[in-house]
Amino acid sequence: MHVTGTAPQPAPASSEDLKATVADLHETTDVIDGHGAPGKHARRFGLPVATALVMGNIIGGGIFLLPASIAPYGWVSLVAFGVLTVGAIALALVFGRLAARDPRTGGPYVYAREAFGDFAGFLAAWAYWITTWVSNAALAVAAVGYLDVLIPVNDHKWTACLAALLLQWLPALANFAGTRYVGAVQLVSTVLKFVPLLLVAVGGLFFFDPSRLGPFNASGHSAVGAVSASAALLLFSYLGVESAAVSAGEVRNARRNVGRATVIGTAGAALVYLLGTLSVFGTVAHNRLVTSTAPFSDAVNTMFGGGWGGTAVALAALVSMTGCLNGWTLLSAQTPYAAAEDGLFPAAFARRRRGVPTVGVGVTVVLSSLLTAYNYLSGSAKVFDVLVLVTTFTATVPYLLATAAQLFHLVSGRSVDRGRLVRDSVITVIAAAFSVWLMAGAGYAAVYQGVLFLFVGILVYAVMAARRQRREA
Repeated sequence: MHVTGTAPQPAPASSEDLKATVADLHETTDVIDGHGAPGKHARRFGLPVATALVMGNIIGGGIFLLPASIAPYGWVSLVAFGVLTVGAIALALVFGRLAARDPRTGGPYVYAREAFGDFAGFLAAWAYWITTWVSNAALAVAAVGYLDVLIPVNDHKWTACLAALLLQWLPALANFAGTRYVGAVQLVSTVLKFVPLLLVAVGGLFFFDPSRLGPFNASGHSAVGAVSASAALLLFSYLGVESAAVSAGEVRNARRNVGRATVIGTAGAALVYLLGTLSVFGTVAHNRLVTSTAPFSDAVNTMFGGGWGGTAVALAALVSMTGCLNGWTLLSAQTPYAAAEDGLFPAAFARRRRGVPTVGVGVTVVLSSLLTAYNYLSGSAKVFDVLVLVTTFTATVPYLLATAAQLFHLVSGRSVDRGRLVRDSVITVIAAAFSVWLMAGAGYAAVYQGVLFLFVGILVYAVMAARRQRREA
């Protein structure tokens, strides 16, 4: 057993440690492209961009609707926020520890495959891939509602559908241009969307009126039941904590920066969520907030008067969702890329251009576009709602496999820092419980649909495994 980390008398470094150290020292800001020369459009992300990627992917459009969604439960839902935040940060810490051990692109896929073999790795990659392109469709459709405030597009379902497709393909084009542009768009969109969010989250505290909070528990159920019910609505908001780990191969000094970016990004997003929701609760009367379709707009109008709040928040939401789509589009290609390099996904997914797996980007944006078109043409919002919850379920599969991989390393004693053993064990158990809670919160219908998606993946794995075995033979 090899023990890493600091100790009063450290053991001599192994050849693997020396190789990893040399690899870290030789990392540059340029990513080598397929021709063996530095690609000027392919750059490794530093800590700021990696943190922006995490925060940008966690904070999408949900923050702008969240206060009204949980208002019927009363401000007991803020307790659910706290519980979810603890779980999300525990999961972020687990990803940081796993990335320090294995800083390759792929995140949960890499961790599950290294610990449990090809099938577990494929299952993590397949489930995460489903999560990314279904989430992209959900974000695009939600963004159209805010775009309609600025430019009327919802008058006809065809114009709304075209607008949603455009919102998906613009980030895809940024990804085709290279990781250099992906990082630039992500950083700018994250900064821009935090301006109005912080305006409400911080400025709203100066207009806070406790009488507007309403009852602590307005649901009529027990406090525990109200926390669980409101948490089910909040679960989707924390998807994205794995963003830096999935793109670890594009992060400079990944062994250190992935963990830092994941924890900082998750904590920052949680703080914005909590302060923003608390400010809206304290500035908009409870009976009005329950029926609000634009709670942040109502909060700004209460704070400063006038009707310009709706336009400002709509613009902020649109910027937020576009940046979120930009980050998720990159993530949608990274996991299939890692799996394709190992022969578990079709080889085409391993093709890269300017640091981006272009085939993965193209396939996933086509799938999300088809799902978006289906959503508009079917005219059923319920189908869309179930698909959104499906992403909550499918995301927990790689989350749970990643925490299981960390638990495996801790119990087996593989590269374990004894000084951190107890702390890492507690954090891993919390992260595992959080993942199971995510799965339960998705609901029966979403779990049913998600399991069907996973079963299709098993058939794909059978074909890929047979082809690989035939090539080896």
